[in-house]
Amino acid sequence: MERSAATEKSTGPSSVKAGGSACGTGAEVANIFWCVAHRLPMREVEEIEAVANRGLAGCAHAQSGGLRQILLMDMERLEALQLHPGEIKENITTRGLDVRGLRPGQRLRLGEALVEITVPCEPCKKMENIRAGLKNELRGRRGMLCRVVEGGRIRAGDPIVVLEFERVGA
Repeated sequence: MERSAATEKSTGPSSVKAGGSACGTGAEVANIFWCVAHRLPMREVEEIEAVANRGLAGCAHAQSGGLRQILLMDMERLEALQLHPGEIKENITTRGLDVRGLRPGQRLRLGEALVEITVPCEPCKKMENIRAGLKNELRGRRGMLCRVVEGGRIRAGDPIVVLEFERVGA
């Protein structure tokens, strides 16, 4: 990964910014993670470039044209499951946003980037490596997958703006 694509978080992967809110709903980007290579742990970064129709710059999970470019997961659900940010391989941990309450087709502004919710993320058997029974605990709760509609910089602490659906033929 190019150094310009992401800035590693200086306080380490276990740091979580406490409190705070953003404009509108108060939702914000709490943590950002990317993967250097498949099967390696996620790395926390302070900021990253989202690439249109691809995913996060330098992330091994990015794929052109796919529905699974970014995985969003909310901090509140992680805490309820006694998990740490990045542990279930999400790219963006949100605060103040019920991620599973979002619908496919709905768009969000994450910092400078525009993403579109595509499908719920169903847990895979790799979740069992984190904790026995976690795959079942996460069923219907893991988060939502997105595609990047417009690229741009995403930073920890950026507000998340949930955009209204555009009605076709209205």
